[in-house]
Amino acid sequence: MTRIIVAGAAAAAAAATPLAAWACATCGCSLSSDIQAGYSTGYSTGSGWQVSLLDSYIDQSQLRTGSHAVSPAQVAAINDAGGSQEVERQTVNNYVTLGVGYSPNMNWNFNLQLPYIDRYHTTYGNATTDQLAPSDVSKASLDDIGDAKLIASYQGLLPTHNLGVQLGVKLPTGNYGGQNTATGATVGRHPVFFSTGPNGALGQALDTALQPGTGSTDIIVGAYYAQAVSQDFDAFVNGQFEVAVQEQLTGLNQNFRPGNLGNLSTGMRYMHSATWTPQVQVDISHKSPDQGALADDFDTAGTVVYLTPGVTVAVTPAARIYGFVQVPVASWLEGYQMFPRWTGNLGISYAF
Repeated sequence: MTRIIVAGAAAAAAAATPLAAWACATCGCSLSSDIQAGYSTGYSTGSGWQVSLLDSYIDQSQLRTGSHAVSPAQVAAINDAGGSQEVERQTVNNYVTLGVGYSPNMNWNFNLQLPYIDRYHTTYGNATTDQLAPSDVSKASLDDIGDAKLIASYQGLLPTHNLGVQLGVKLPTGNYGGQNTATGATVGRHPVFFSTGPNGALGQALDTALQPGTGSTDIIVGAYYAQAVSQDFDAFVNGQFEVAVQEQLTGLNQNFRPGNLGNLSTGMRYMHSATWTPQVQVDISHKSPDQGALADDFDTAGTVVYLTPGVTVAVTPAARIYGFVQVPVASWLEGYQMFPRWTGNLGISYAF
């Protein structure tokens, strides 16, 4: 019975985590690596605090459309025929997320997540096939705080505490913005601009979806369920939905609303050892298109399925380290999007 309760508390922590900024695409952070961390570490079934630090590495280096990969030359050929398709080159993301959780009792958990984002982005812009040389690459980079999330989880619906619900908010704590599409005026709060290449020479801002924050206040709702299926195995399922309800970027030619995010995760943990806890889960993520004049709405929607194996190691009764590798196994992407071949996550947590 104790294992069921701990799994349920872990699922509560899982849903109380940030889907760090989607790097201008459906891919990237479709499953928060903090969700993986939440299932791995668990929370106290009584009162207490937990702090965690998670490092997530995502190298988006493959162009994809629909369910298959494409080359930069294939995308640039669209522009040869009169199109205006951006030919992205690479987006490397590193998210370091600080988590602070508090459980006043076994029914409630309150979780704050604050990400710090290190992002490096390169693009050929609207290049044609004869404009794919190194001199045609524009670069932008940023190191900044992202959007914070605060989520309350309640798991007192059943005596076993293995069924729960979540309600939370994402706040526009990260810098955001871009340029008015008609006047070129800077809008938002300290947006990042390209530093080199043709875009840098023209003084162009980094895509709004690639800024540290979205400039929106979002509502997050979710639910989870966990159950022991045998002496050594626990199974779990978690769903979460996030929708923007207020935007800072409004007005003619300068509005932006991030697309809705939906995630469904299910998996199993092997509980035979008190020290090592292997785990595998399947994660399905869907994102609707970004909207507004500053949105790249043709290249920001789709559905991705990931297979995520990992392991948690109990260093002490209160401290755990955990690592996960997330591998995309299927995708249905709108437009042309940069995609990671894998993502890596390494974290540590301490309960007191």
